[in-house]
Amino acid sequence: MRIFIICSKSFYDRIPDIKKALEERGHSITLPNCYDNPHTEDEYRNMGTDKHAAWKSEMIRHSEKVIGENDAVLVLNFDKKGIANYIGGATFLEMYDAFRLNKKIFIWNGIPEGMLKDEIIGFNPAVIDGDISLIT
Repeated sequence: MRIFIICSKSFYDRIPDIKKALEERGHSITLPNCYDNPHTEDEYRNMGTDKHAAWKSEMIRHSEKVIGENDAVLVLNFDKKGIANYIGGATFLEMYDAFRLNKKIFIWNGIPEGMLKDEIIGFNPAVIDGDISLIT
């Protein structure tokens, strides 16, 4: 299966082991946007609002294209700054695109509490609780 990993850049350090385990099971992995340079957004933000907004728009459109080229997304949602199973805005939008494109959605940990919980439930994701054998 072709899987696009999506998550907060705060979790990028966890990707290599997960990627390796998935590839050992025969999956093909697409890494998150800007994985090779997690500070890209900060660089554009420092260029000013207009440049940052244009870059962010481009990334949102790019994510939709990448999701379309994959069979599924894997949401890595770990605890972040006291928020259990954190899913940020960009990751939520990528989940929405996956839902609209009828792609499988796998979530590493449980669905987080918060104002978007009902929408995430509506995406009908498979919560795998860190068990990659459930990615089928």
